[in-house]
Amino acid sequence: MTLPLEKGESYGYNSVMSETTQQKVFIHSRELEQYPYPEACPFKTSRAGKVRQMLHSMGLLTGGDKTEVPPQPATFDQLRQFHTSEYLRALQRAGEGEYEYEMLMMNLGTGDCPVFHGMYEYAALAAGATMTGAALIAEGKARIAFNPSGGYHHAFPDRAGGFCYVNDVVLGCMKLVDAGKRVCFVDIDVHHCDGVQAAFYGRNDVMTISMHQDGRTLFPGTGFVDEIGTGEGKGYAINLPMPIGAYDDIYFKAFGDVVIPLIRAYGPDVIMLEAGADTLAGDPLAGLSLTNNVFVDVINNLLAFDKPILATGGGGYNVDNAVRAWALVWTALCGEQMAADATAGMGGVMLESTEWTNGAGLRDRVLIPSKEQKENVAPLVEQVIEQVKSLVFSIHGIG
Repeated sequence: MTLPLEKGESYGYNSVMSETTQQKVFIHSRELEQYPYPEACPFKTSRAGKVRQMLHSMGLLTGGDKTEVPPQPATFDQLRQFHTSEYLRALQRAGEGEYEYEMLMMNLGTGDCPVFHGMYEYAALAAGATMTGAALIAEGKARIAFNPSGGYHHAFPDRAGGFCYVNDVVLGCMKLVDAGKRVCFVDIDVHHCDGVQAAFYGRNDVMTISMHQDGRTLFPGTGFVDEIGTGEGKGYAINLPMPIGAYDDIYFKAFGDVVIPLIRAYGPDVIMLEAGADTLAGDPLAGLSLTNNVFVDVINNLLAFDKPILATGGGGYNVDNAVRAWALVWTALCGEQMAADATAGMGGVMLESTEWTNGAGLRDRVLIPSKEQKENVAPLVEQVIEQVKSLVFSIHGIG
């Protein structure tokens, strides 16, 4: 089924990749908008289509070395590289209305993993979008790839979790590793990437770095500083749990003090980023107080490593904030965002307008933390920074 386009809008994808220029690729298709979660569920698959619409209307989606390609759905055999056949077949049956009580053991049919028509098809397509980006990067056809429909980091081989049914992040990392790439996965979603961490906990060819709200105050209740990996993977799982109320400056200090030195020491071939928008102030399911300006600071620092970047969306339950944030993520990945201090005085967002150069109007207004907020949050973050340094820096030869 083909859905109608908005007036003046075209889904004419450029599927011919340049032979000489590594493209910046936005991965999306209208098919991804056909499978909504149940209405009562706070997870809205419509966000990615709205991101595309916003970027298209502002003239920021394509042009130059930016292009748009549709995803290829992941096949059953591709999904089996991480997930069990039993679980995948249960996912198929549940999506076709054949629900069985035993599926509860796989976390299907729960409040955070509801059953809905087409759930397998959506999960396979969303995972395929991330794998499409990984393939383009592995083949040297893309330098930047962004799948706003990705970031399902809570799924395990045999069970769903936290609105996630198929772990596209793990599958994307595995595809890159199979191509001989060392991968550093940086997760700035508000929730800890428990499924991804578990997949690579004993390996050193994928480093996982997660900045998230403290697991003592938020699902999934994991991601503490002493979770650093085992065996060959010891020191390759890094967690920076943030206290409720964490604000831009202190959050980015933790990123600069810990994440940047670890990436530099690890020397990955590819960086993978999960840009969950549920870290933003006002998200109904979380408690951090960030603005989307942090996304630009993070991405600009990742771009400085001069490595290919495969990025996904993730959480984000204030839909308008998530859509604006991911539109900003795309422009930042494309190198079209100035430093935060250069746009701080612009005063907030002006949606779907090209009046502000390079999408600067996508930025949030600067939020000034209160004195009490600083006094409560900063010491806790400083403590986390020092704990992580003491646990893993020496493993990587960082003084």
